[in-house]
Amino acid sequence: MSDPTRSNSRSPRRLYTLLTIVTVIATAAACSVRRPYEAPVPTAPTAWSAEVPPLADAESLSRWWETFGDAQLTELVRRAIAGNLDVRTAISRVREARATMRSTRTQLQPSADASGSARATRNSSQAGIGGTTDLYSLGIDASWELDVFGGIRSTVDAAQATSEAREADLQDVLVTLTADVALNYVDIRSLQRRIEIAQSNINLQQETLELTQFRAQAGLATDLDVQQALSNVESTRAQIASLESQVAQSIHAIAILLGQPPAELNAEFTAAGPIPEAPIEATLGLPADALRRRPDVRSAERQLAAQAAQVNVARADLYPSFRLAGSIGLESLSIARLLVPGAGFWSANPSVSTRLFNRRQLRENVLVQGERQEQSARNYETVVLRALQEVEDSLTALAQEQVRRGHLASAASAAQQAADLSLQLYNTGLRDFRDVLDAQRSLLTLQDTLASSNATVSSELVRLYKALGGGWSAATMLPGNVTTGP
Repeated sequence: MSDPTRSNSRSPRRLYTLLTIVTVIATAAACSVRRPYEAPVPTAPTAWSAEVPPLADAESLSRWWETFGDAQLTELVRRAIAGNLDVRTAISRVREARATMRSTRTQLQPSADASGSARATRNSSQAGIGGTTDLYSLGIDASWELDVFGGIRSTVDAAQATSEAREADLQDVLVTLTADVALNYVDIRSLQRRIEIAQSNINLQQETLELTQFRAQAGLATDLDVQQALSNVESTRAQIASLESQVAQSIHAIAILLGQPPAELNAEFTAAGPIPEAPIEATLGLPADALRRRPDVRSAERQLAAQAAQVNVARADLYPSFRLAGSIGLESLSIARLLVPGAGFWSANPSVSTRLFNRRQLRENVLVQGERQEQSARNYETVVLRALQEVEDSLTALAQEQVRRGHLASAASAAQQAADLSLQLYNTGLRDFRDVLDAQRSLLTLQDTLASSNATVSSELVRLYKALGGGWSAATMLPGNVTTGP
């Protein structure tokens, strides 16, 4: 007769041998099914085509808004990072992706369920087996899907890449947010300066109107001159009303960026302030350096990596799946004898399964995921090209606006002298009143345009910092520092 003890000891050994064989097969099979991902190398020029401004250090680029030396701007950026609703949404997506990644990783590990039961059964006496039977049991059921062809590991790869893409998306939101706050702030200060210029011109035009009225009463000017002077004053007042409306809109825009009601910041901008200016410098480096800094480029690359992993998942679905299952526990007719020797039991149930009647669907899914990978690759290339374009456009716009500002400054200075001289000549009767009006209109236009150009230079510098990916490191300013992980 065979020894049952020896038979029982052989069963775990056979199971261990089977597991070893399957592991060896899994390693060899996974190498052929789960293809490694190679990150694309973006095609970038060796240098920028536009003239490069003086270089600043990397720290200035990471917190570029501080280079303007405007305490209110710096404070607004800080409050926007803490309260912006898009940032909160992006943070939630990061946490969601990380939780999904951790959940996916658990699929690589065995799962186990513990159970306990007590059952009482009374049998019919008419069946000849009357009486009551009790049964008590404690047990653990375990199962483990062997990742022979790498499908589960590819799912983990996809979740990991998606999590990293969501982190890059958060950084991209911060890049856009800090730039939008600064651009709206520059607009507010620019509009306030233009209102001051218009108000100063109104004072000048009002003096001209009063002089014209006095001359008309003396018979030295006509009613036409008076009405033209009055038209000049009212036209400038209308311009101020339009500028004040634009100021309110920009203030409302900043309030929304801070996650506050539109009119919440009105009191903070009652007093006009100077247009913020910063040294014309940026950490440019090579085009390839700018691409590495841009979070939207990193996000596109991580999305490509996630899709490449999905192709491996689809490819692994074409092959069989292997599962080890088993149970171990205690069972007895008496609860008092549940822990005595001989009450234990165990079972092992290795299995293999494959899909037979939907092979075409699985193969088509591989093609579908492959085409999605191709689309992700083209999207990545598009993001790279647009990133390069934004930097080149910003460099060109900044350089040309500086040239334009210089010419406008000279023109405004000449217009001021022309306005003063025309008024003097009019008072002596050597010039027609129309010359005075034209000179004053020209002065107002050039002073207004010069103020706009000063703001445009600052705005173009902000756009250059944004195009270079500056400001994404502001994630370290987030409450709880979400970038370090939960």
